[in-house]
Amino acid sequence: MRIHALPPQLVNQIAAGEVVERPASVVKELVENCFDAGASQITVEIEQGGARLIKIRDNGCGIEKEDLPLALSRHATSKIQSLHDLEQVATMGFRGEALPSVSSVSRLSLISRVKDAECAWRVQADGSEQELDPQPDPHPLGTTIEVCDLFYNTPARRKFLKTDKTEFAHIDTLFKRMALSRFDIAFELKHNQREVFNFKIAETQTDQEQRVAHIFGSSFLENSVAIDFNASGMHLYGWVGLPTFSRSQQDMQYFYVNGRLIKDRLVTHAIKQAYQDVLFHGRHPVYVLYLVLDPGLVDVNAHPQKLEVRFREGRTVHDFLYKALHRSLADVRPKAQEIEAEPETAVTSDQERQIVDFQPLTASDIKSTPAIRQNYQSSTAPRQSSLPLNVEAQIDAYSKLVTPSNVPDIQVQEPHISGLTKTETDSVPALGYAVAHLHGVYILSETQNGIILVDAHAAHERVTYEQFKSQYHQGSVPTQPLLLPVQIQVSSNEADLADDQQAFFMSLGLELNRMGEETIIVRAVPALLAGVDIALLVKDVLADIIEHGMSQRIEERCNEILASIACHGSVRANRLLTVPEMNALLRDMEKTERSGQCNHGRPTWVELSKKELDKLFLRGQ
Repeated sequence: MRIHALPPQLVNQIAAGEVVERPASVVKELVENCFDAGASQITVEIEQGGARLIKIRDNGCGIEKEDLPLALSRHATSKIQSLHDLEQVATMGFRGEALPSVSSVSRLSLISRVKDAECAWRVQADGSEQELDPQPDPHPLGTTIEVCDLFYNTPARRKFLKTDKTEFAHIDTLFKRMALSRFDIAFELKHNQREVFNFKIAETQTDQEQRVAHIFGSSFLENSVAIDFNASGMHLYGWVGLPTFSRSQQDMQYFYVNGRLIKDRLVTHAIKQAYQDVLFHGRHPVYVLYLVLDPGLVDVNAHPQKLEVRFREGRTVHDFLYKALHRSLADVRPKAQEIEAEPETAVTSDQERQIVDFQPLTASDIKSTPAIRQNYQSSTAPRQSSLPLNVEAQIDAYSKLVTPSNVPDIQVQEPHISGLTKTETDSVPALGYAVAHLHGVYILSETQNGIILVDAHAAHERVTYEQFKSQYHQGSVPTQPLLLPVQIQVSSNEADLADDQQAFFMSLGLELNRMGEETIIVRAVPALLAGVDIALLVKDVLADIIEHGMSQRIEERCNEILASIACHGSVRANRLLTVPEMNALLRDMEKTERSGQCNHGRPTWVELSKKELDKLFLRGQ
């Protein structure tokens, strides 16, 4: 065939294939136009999942009568005029493709009225490219667009639509994401004449949190940290979930750049790195984050649906995001809670001697993040994690199972009791005071609000890891010379590696030399790990290096090795801890960053409040 120009309608339909994937795509494009029109109220009405009707109404600035036909033609826009404008895009839309693309695959009606106009004007299009003749309409200030019978003239595209329920589920998800992008706008969503969402304008922090809670659930806010950071001309704010509040999927990750919802590998990597050693494997963090920066530093013209962006200074953005989130998660620690003094329960001198190494948190511990809401600063703040109890269901089940005839005889062993309750300073540390060591694994602690269970090994592992990590990165790991050097039998390859990487082992606090073809000798170990199984420790470090490879710079994987080393030096199960040791560990946890999770992301402690205890035993009912 000879070369020829394509008909305008076909050109628009081809463009629609990039922009209009499904009904949710239409909603996205048209709602973004409402944003750019300065609307403060947006109403979306859907019928049959959007296949039959998508109606979007706003109270924005409207479109002039003379501009209505242009609005439905390709590459016509009011948002850019030059290449310079394209490099400084501050609007949601700018290509001028959405309306003509949508109108080419549907029956579209556009009604709009500008300020001080005598009436609104209506145009209708069905993809036939017929000349548009605006007609008067009594519509108020703003714009309404009706998209009927989507893909009616492209049957092949319509066949790819899923069920009404599935298509509306996509719209529902999109609507939530857009509602979180603009707290200064009221949103309403209806499906088949039934109201689904109705969000009022959220001007205050409380109103904004209510909108977030409505979409993400109240448990998210109860288990999140508020972020507010400024640096290098960038502003990051929003909410990130605690590591213990994670998901098996990435379905609760909303990230906005200058108000635009995006999915970006650089952003995802920075956030993943911030959670690296506090998130359990296979889990994904939850967050709603907003990044504001100079529009000239981000290219939003990298994807037809504008879901991806390019940062002109990607490394700077990555480091800013990582440091802001890493610092925020590190600074979430328990905080001592004030109580009224009761002289009759004052601590005796003997009890005071049982409290060792306790230093209460000071303002300097959290001054680096003044805008962050510290989750554990008051008695009403959320806990590290709730015990997984369905109290009512368990009480009901227990009442049916336990009868005088089937109650078993239980031999109760006397617990390791400290008798410690409160101090003379009218305050109780955030993690309270140790009461017993249960099953050689868990520390039972009494707090002002109830009781806390601590996994001693996991908690000590985190404390040791953070201390070791700090020493390593400062280049000052204290070593402990061994009175009797330890000989270790290894493979020849491992002996070669140990010989080649002596300097690296010294940076870890391990002084070793090769003594034969398959023998190495250890002369010193990190002071923090005195008394550990040295042979097993060295073999594990060698195995980590072999797995990661020195060619990939082992320093990049060093945190994983440090975590492995810290694990060797942590309290083991079935080792009975004394009361001073337990209290010392609790105080260390209160001073240690990220102490709520072990090095593998598992929680180190959980709390059961007095209210939950009372409910278990039906007190007050």
